[in-house]
Amino acid sequence: MRQSDSEARAGADSITRAIGGRVRQGRSSRGWTLDQLAERSGVSRRMLVSIEQGSANPSIATLLRISDALNIGLPALVDMDRSSNLRVTRAGTAPVLWRGKLGGRAVLVAGAESPDVTELWDWTLGPGESHSSEAHTAGTRELLLVLDGQLELRVGQHGEVLAKGDSASFAGDLDHEYVNAGAAQAARFALTVFEPAAGGGAAR
Repeated sequence: MRQSDSEARAGADSITRAIGGRVRQGRSSRGWTLDQLAERSGVSRRMLVSIEQGSANPSIATLLRISDALNIGLPALVDMDRSSNLRVTRAGTAPVLWRGKLGGRAVLVAGAESPDVTELWDWTLGPGESHSSEAHTAGTRELLLVLDGQLELRVGQHGEVLAKGDSASFAGDLDHEYVNAGAAQAARFALTVFEPAAGGGAAR
């Protein structure tokens, strides 16, 4: 059953509050002030205050900087289920961490925590929509599989157009961009991010 707009907003608010609580807990457990976390993460003190209060909707890049600074990896910051042997995320319950203006969204459907962080994403880009990502920490690799539509993948100075069923492996420690250049159809793709020994503090 499809979520209503009010249910989607309530879910997003719940995720935002949960992330704020985990940031605050991670910072406090290390005995860090907001200024210290700001210095280590490169995220402004004002933004950190808003995140901890649950009143901000931080970008994926901001969450990655904070998770790296706390040395916990993004899945632990967003974390849905902390059971150790089997983690199941039911359809429609995974956190949406990015929403585009043309219908796109990025859903973190599963993840494994540090020291070697792995993230599994379900991405959708509306027609004409794109998303740019800063270079992740050194050694990061990404795997991508196009599920629907057509996607242009740009990594550093190189670009490739991928059709449904095409896949790619690329260096996530270079700036990269996902582009749906089509005018009629959404592009959907699965993305796995592997970051060895995450949490070195470098911006992603």
